[in-house]
Amino acid sequence: MTTIHDLVFLFDVDNTLLDNDRVQADMAAYLTEAFGDDACKLYWTIFEQLRGEFGYADYLGALERFRLEKMHDPRVLRMSSWLVDYPFADRLYDGAFQAIRHVQQWGLPVILSDGDAVFQPRKIERSGLWTAFEDRVLIYVHKERELAEVERLYPAKRYVMIDDKLRILDAVKKVWGEHVTTVFPRQGHYAQDQHILASCQPADIQLDRIFDLTNYGLPAFAQPSGRQNHDHNRSRV
Repeated sequence: MTTIHDLVFLFDVDNTLLDNDRVQADMAAYLTEAFGDDACKLYWTIFEQLRGEFGYADYLGALERFRLEKMHDPRVLRMSSWLVDYPFADRLYDGAFQAIRHVQQWGLPVILSDGDAVFQPRKIERSGLWTAFEDRVLIYVHKERELAEVERLYPAKRYVMIDDKLRILDAVKKVWGEHVTTVFPRQGHYAQDQHILASCQPADIQLDRIFDLTNYGLPAFAQPSGRQNHDHNRSRV
């Protein structure tokens, strides 16, 4: 029989557990140094075009198209190694593993991420997150559209969704309502976008950083509650 968990904690990866803005900055610096400013701008233009086509970040797909533009530059072939061998474990936010272990005492932690089928799993594996979550990793194109599948794979009485994109939290709240507690770590550029912040309902819990999740106890997650921020109304362990 399928186990129905009391609580399932759904963690995003990029800019929630891992500083993906810094990864992109490192990549931009590498591209600029290796190929120049114009080539760097070309890569990110292709990257954004593919994001518009597919709905997720496709670093390797963008590299394939970038190569077509730079077919006669053999240095491009080294770019794939830079990507797949990048030290993602060094880009985890301080306190990421502590936050995972903290909530694990009350429920099942699961990664729920968007991304491609090659680079995103590689990132999660090399960062150490795949092991930390004991193979409980879900990667979709639009995860907010896959909530029924999440319920099928990890049925629970209640969910806690932790994501740096308020748009995602808002969409999930509209589907699951009071059966989900939304947690918004304000990390990364999406979390600072004033247009997004103004157009979405606030999360149930707002954090300055993922480590602040360790300041909250079971009551904050286990039942519907008023909007909270990192300074007020926290339920300490």
